[in-house]
Amino acid sequence: MANSNLPRRIIKETQRLLSEPGGVFKLELFLPEEYPIAAPKVRFLTKIYHPNIDKLGRICLDILKDKWSPALQIRTVLLSIQALLSAPNPDDPLSENIAKHWKTNEAEAVETAKEWTRLYASSA
Repeated sequence: MANSNLPRRIIKETQRLLSEPGGVFKLELFLPEEYPIAAPKVRFLTKIYHPNIDKLGRICLDILKDKWSPALQIRTVLLSIQALLSAPNPDDPLSENIAKHWKTNEAEAVETAKEWTRLYASSA
C-alpha cells in the first residue's frame, strides 16, 4: 500500500532537513485580491546567499511567475521554494554575482551559503 510508506518518507525527509545547516528563514507571503487567479507574492525577509534570490528577497521561481496556475496551492509554492533552496539554478539567476560564484566554484559558494545561514538564519 502506497500510504504505508508515507510516515517513513516524512521521517527521512525531516532527518535530512535537520542534518542541513538548520537555519530558520522568514518569508513574507502576500495574496493579491485576484488570488488564486494571480500568483501569490513571496519574498525572503531573512538575508540569504542564493543565486535565485536577490538582495531584496525576491525569488526567481517559475510558478511564482509565468507557470502559475489557479490549481496550485500555497503548500506547492512553499515546497517549491524548499526545493529551490536545496537545488539552486545558477543558469536562471536573480543575483548575477552569486550565480557566477556558484558556476566557478560551487563548493566555495555552498560554504558561503552555509555561513550566511549561520549568521542570518540562526534558529537561536
